[in-house]
Amino acid sequence: MTAKIVLIEDDRDISQTLQSVLLAAGYQVKAASNGNDGQVLIERENPDLVITDMMMPRMGGFPVLEYLKTLENPPKVIMITANEGGRHKAYAEMLGVSDYLRKPFAMDILLDAVAKALGGDKSSGSKGKKK
Repeated sequence: MTAKIVLIEDDRDISQTLQSVLLAAGYQVKAASNGNDGQVLIERENPDLVITDMMMPRMGGFPVLEYLKTLENPPKVIMITANEGGRHKAYAEMLGVSDYLRKPFAMDILLDAVAKALGGDKSSGSKGKKK
């Protein structure tokens, strides 16, 4: 079964690049440009993974993380950001992110983080959920 990913990123160029890389790696991807639209997509798609930017108009990444905590079976989350602050990383980790990537990052770093968040190395074919 192909993993479903919701990508929430307000920068169109970054969003398109990440979508292309994730699609090429075999994932299903739905994208939103802010947290409000991202929440709607999450409710509709019930994704395995959410990749969200931190700083966005209308609703940023932290309210998205807080929303996900209210779900009965929340998806894994990777937060991406250009922000250097350690407090933000600590807060994101407290809210349960699987990974926290600082922009700019190499696409293989992203794909490794996605594979890890989804339960291990994608190439090994393991579907076991790690806690």
